[in-house]
Amino acid sequence: MTVLHNPVLRGFAPDPSLVRVGDWYYVATSSFEWFPTIPLHRSRDLAHWSYAGHVRGAVPGDSLAGVPDSGGVWAPSLSWDGERLWMTYSVVRSVGTPYFDLDTYVTTATDVAGEWTAPRRVPSHGFDPALFHDEGRLWLLNLQNDHRPGGRRFAGIVSTELDRDTLAPLGTTRLLLQHERLVEGPKLLRRGGWYYLVLAEGGTGYEHGVRVARSRHRDGPYELDDRPLLTTRDDPSVPLQKAGHGELVETPDGQWLLSHLTARPLPTPDGPRCSLGRETAVQAVTWDAEGWPRLRHGGWHPAVDVDVPTYPLRPQAPHDEGPLGWPWSSPRGYPDPSWADTAARPGWIRLRGRHGPESLWAHSLLAQRVTEHRAQAEVTVEASPSTFTQGAGLVLWYDTRSYVSLDLTWAEPDGEGQRGQQWQGGGRTVLSLAERDEAATRRVALADVDAGAPVTLGVTVDGTEARFWCVRDGVRTPVGPVLDFSRLSDDHGDRLRFTGAMAGIHAFDLVDAAFTADFTGFRLLCTPG
Repeated sequence: MTVLHNPVLRGFAPDPSLVRVGDWYYVATSSFEWFPTIPLHRSRDLAHWSYAGHVRGAVPGDSLAGVPDSGGVWAPSLSWDGERLWMTYSVVRSVGTPYFDLDTYVTTATDVAGEWTAPRRVPSHGFDPALFHDEGRLWLLNLQNDHRPGGRRFAGIVSTELDRDTLAPLGTTRLLLQHERLVEGPKLLRRGGWYYLVLAEGGTGYEHGVRVARSRHRDGPYELDDRPLLTTRDDPSVPLQKAGHGELVETPDGQWLLSHLTARPLPTPDGPRCSLGRETAVQAVTWDAEGWPRLRHGGWHPAVDVDVPTYPLRPQAPHDEGPLGWPWSSPRGYPDPSWADTAARPGWIRLRGRHGPESLWAHSLLAQRVTEHRAQAEVTVEASPSTFTQGAGLVLWYDTRSYVSLDLTWAEPDGEGQRGQQWQGGGRTVLSLAERDEAATRRVALADVDAGAPVTLGVTVDGTEARFWCVRDGVRTPVGPVLDFSRLSDDHGDRLRFTGAMAGIHAFDLVDAAFTADFTGFRLLCTPG
C-alpha cells in the first residue's frame, strides 16, 4: 500500500472532480476568475500529483473581464466515457445576488493535455453541473435555482438527457431530489442495481459535507442515506475542515475512493480562518452490508493519512506551458505579451502597468498559490516611476478587496503633502506598503529607495502573520509592521469568497498605461509543518 497525505493538492484547489482513465487518475479543480482555466492534475498512485495542463478555451473569448471576485469558472466536472474525456462547468457572472447569471458549457478531449473542443452551451439551471454516461446515453445533472422573492436558491437536483452529438436537450428536465438542507454538486453513478446520487450538502463553509441518496431507477425517487458520508460540521477540532463536494471513483482492482474539498484553518481572535483556501483531498471508501458507501477508516471525518493501492510509478514529463505557464496565474485573462513580456529582457519579466489593483478588467498581475502556512516570497524589481499613478512590486493577494502590496512608486518630496501635482517636478522614489480590506485601503509604511536601481522585495508568512522586507546593502530590512495574513481568507469579511491566498508581482499605470517594470528571480518557497 501507498500512504497519501491530505490535502493531496495544497493551496487554492477547490471542488475536485476525480476520474480514472486506465491506470491514471485525473483531477479537475475550480479556477474562478483566474487563468489558466480549470487546472488539471494527474497521478498514478494517488499520493504524488503533477500539473497536467488545463482546459484552454473554457471561457469563450478567453476573457473574464468584468467578472466579480470569486465569479468565473465554478465546479468543473470531469468524466470519461471509454473514448473521450468530457468536461462540464459553469461560468458565473453574478455573485451574491438572487440570479446566478451563468452559462453552463460542455467540452471534450481525447487526452487530458490535448486540445479541447470549442465549448457548447447546454441548459443552465444552476452551477455545479455534472454529466452521467449510461448505456450510450448522456444526462446533464444540475441544481435548480428559484430566484423569485421567497424562492430557494437551492431548490433541488434536476437532470436533462442530452444528445451525445449535438448536446441538444432530449425530452423534459426531471426533478430528482429536493431536500430541506442545501444540496448541490450532484454526481451520479450506477452500482449493483442502484443509482447513487452523491451530493454536496450544507454549503461550502464549515457546515459542508457529502450526502448520498439512491434509487433503483435513474429518475428516482431517491432515498437519502440517514447519515453523511463525509463532514466535519460536528467537530471543529478535526484538522481537515469544510470537508465536502465529493466524487466516488473505482480503482482498477475494485476498491473505491472519494475525492473532496477541504481546508486547514488557523485559529485567530475572530475565529478560524483558512488563508490557503479550499484544497483537494482523497479518502478510501468501502460499502456496508446495506449497500451504502462509508469511509474505510470509520465515521465521517476525513483522514489526513490514507492507505491506497500501490501501483508502479511511471516517469511523468513536466507539462510545460512556457515561462508564464503554471504555476503562474493571472486574473480574468491569460498573460499577454502586450503586458507581460519575457522576450524584451532575457531572464526578466517585463510588466506594463494598466489598471489599478482593484480593477475587474485589466490589472497586470501574475501570482502563484500559497500552499503552506509557512512561506516566503521574494523578487527583484527595476523601474523608474515618475508619478504616484505608477507603481510595481510584490503582492500577497486574495482578490481586489483583500490584498497587501509593497510597491516601488513615487511620492512628493519629504515633508510635502499629497497635492496631486507630480507633473511639476521633484519627488522621490519610495517603497509604499499598502493594505486593502473591505473597509478601505491603508498606507502602512513608506520608505525611500534609490531611484532607478534594482531593489529586492520579500515577504515572510508564518501562520497568520506576514512581514514584508527589502534588501538594503545586502541586509534584509523590515518594511512596516507585522500584518494579518489571515485576512486573505475565505472566512474574512461579509461576502462570498471562494479562492485562496496567492503571492505574485504586479504593475499599474493609471494615466498612460505605458509605464513598465522589470522583475527577476521570483521565488515562492512554501514549507510544510
